Amino acid sequence: MNLSQIELLRILQENNFSLSKAAEQMHIVQSAVSRQLQMFEAELGSPIYVRQGKKLIGLTPIGVRIMEEVAAIDGAKRNIRAIAADYLDSQQGILQIATTHTQAKYFLPNPILRFKEKFPAVKIYMFEAAPEQLIDKLHSHQADIAICTEKISEDETLVVNRCYEWHHAVVVPKSHALSEGEISLERLAAFPILTYGFGFTGRSNIEAAFKNTGLKLDITLAAADTDVIKTYVRLGMGVGIIAGMAYDKIIDHDLVIRDLSHLVPSSTTKIAYLKNNYLPLYSRHFIDELLLAAREMNP
Repeated sequence: MNLSQIELLRILQENNFSLSKAAEQMHIVQSAVSRQLQMFEAELGSPIYVRQGKKLIGLTPIGVRIMEEVAAIDGAKRNIRAIAADYLDSQQGILQIATTHTQAKYFLPNPILRFKEKFPAVKIYMFEAAPEQLIDKLHSHQADIAICTEKISEDETLVVNRCYEWHHAVVVPKSHALSEGEISLERLAAFPILTYGFGFTGRSNIEAAFKNTGLKLDITLAAADTDVIKTYVRLGMGVGIIAGMAYDKIIDHDLVIRDLSHLVPSSTTKIAYLKNNYLPLYSRHFIDELLLAAREMNP
């Protein structure tokens, strides 16, 4: 058994057990891949793959358990490289951030600017996606840190830190009936609603607020991007429910914002990263900048 064989198992897992793709990625011929697997299984005394002819179609029970150890070994290798790089030069590197559109546009600019002043040589790669995809980015090591509101607290393999609380708000044209008077869920329920897609930006809290009062929520348009929601509010398609921080007094001067903090439970944006991952110094400083920005938002 050697590290090359362990690496082969990891690559096969990433490529859905394709021998040809694993051979291509490892720059060896397919017959060499098959031979290495045979040697590995012979040493263990048990097959770790389920086969259909020459094709690998899954893992045996012992294979599933072994792949857990392979993942741990791969994580240790990544951590060793990260520790060495951090020790040699903690001012350089790549920071990979996975987040949603709302966080990227309305929360992250200030902490990123301050971070870049302190770590100008660190490159930042940002991925925008749905919360489930953000978690996948962490597990596939395509992101170091995830920042979002939904889902991440459910994953026990993550370190999750509360960042800041925020509230939803209604946006309507100035001539709309909801631009004046007391806001209630009953009044909101009388209009078509434009808000975030399921799993995005506190959508679950919006649904819970209406469900708890027995009111039907008529969502006529759902989007991940707040600017899209505001665009269709301007077209008169319905009432927008957005993150309050996404309202800009200058850009959105033609819309009226109404606070919903008394009607819809507050949402909490969180910071997450893998428990077993080594975070370089610059990544830890970035988290500090996020928490500082959060305190400035919620003094």
